[in-house]
Amino acid sequence: MKTMWKSRYVAVAAIALLSASGSAGAQSAVAPVPAAPAPAAGNAGVGDSIQTRVENRIKELHAQLRITPAEQAQWDQFAQVMRDNARDMDQTLAERAQRFPSMNAEQNLQSYEQLAEAHAQRLHKLNQAFQSLYDAMPDQQKQVADQVFRQNAEKRAQTPAGNQSRQ
Repeated sequence: MKTMWKSRYVAVAAIALLSASGSAGAQSAVAPVPAAPAPAAGNAGVGDSIQTRVENRIKELHAQLRITPAEQAQWDQFAQVMRDNARDMDQTLAERAQRFPSMNAEQNLQSYEQLAEAHAQRLHKLNQAFQSLYDAMPDQQKQVADQVFRQNAEKRAQTPAGNQSRQ
């Protein structure tokens, strides 16, 4: 049951992260960004921890966004928020899963509401950290970022939520 909730959270977090671009309306004249490769055996699979998935996602985004040395400080802050969010959400989900056997329906729904509120707070922190990074990017790199986030959001929209194998 715990793994199922983690998978659902990861799917929701991925959709939010990948569709929350700072400038989604910009048209890209930049060459297409290659899609990230599918995870190899042992990399970011369904059974991996949230932290493992986030570390893989951090590496993937770093390459896709073409982070420069001048942007590294902002990138490091963004990546740390991703790590902190993953750790905190993993703990929140584990605590919730421990309470499942004794929850009634009302408590379950209240617990889910608290989970959603915690997710919204973490997403707010992530958005602030990303905005700082995005603001440091030159216009051409912002177009790359817009394209990366747009492509990932489109890919996620075409994948049924229950069948997502990666964050």
